[in-house]
Amino acid sequence: MGLVEHEELQAREPWPLPGWQDLGDSSVRGGNVGNRSKHDHSCWEAVVLAARERAHSRQAFMVERYGLSGDVQYDWSMDDAQITWSRDGKVFLTGRLTVIGSVSLAQQTWLWSWANESIPDPALGGMERVRQYGEENDYPVLPWPGFKSDPELVAEARMVAASVLDAEGLWAESVDGVQLHFMVHDLALADERP
Repeated sequence: MGLVEHEELQAREPWPLPGWQDLGDSSVRGGNVGNRSKHDHSCWEAVVLAARERAHSRQAFMVERYGLSGDVQYDWSMDDAQITWSRDGKVFLTGRLTVIGSVSLAQQTWLWSWANESIPDPALGGMERVRQYGEENDYPVLPWPGFKSDPELVAEARMVAASVLDAEGLWAESVDGVQLHFMVHDLALADERP
């Protein structure tokens, strides 16, 4: 699939990857390189809480409205940033994918899609806005190219990213020891497509 290996991220950086314990220090991985002050963690927690509530309600709505449970098959492509769902071989739903990032299971690291040169442009969507949002608000994690993979931190990162880009839902897929995390946009029933 040509994904940039997470080992390359560690090899490029002379310091260890930040993790959960580093959230109080925005200077880790160059949070906002010009501002080395600590971020307001309570503000970050409020953003995460709102994003979590939004993601849960949108995900439940997406699954219920479009019947995305049971005997549903899906097919996706990063090349054209598309996902389709089908039942009995007939496509009933299409959507646009944005790659949020990936987790290397062997290295236990997260890599943002905007920092991964092998992600095709169509699949990047507006991910640069997520990085900018993190920098502008001095939030941790969002402007770091990568970090140690902690399940809670990965969940926070993907839910905040989905909120920033107003995603309709989240999707994940494991391929060759890598978890790929996506957000889903522009859902359309097959009979509603132009």
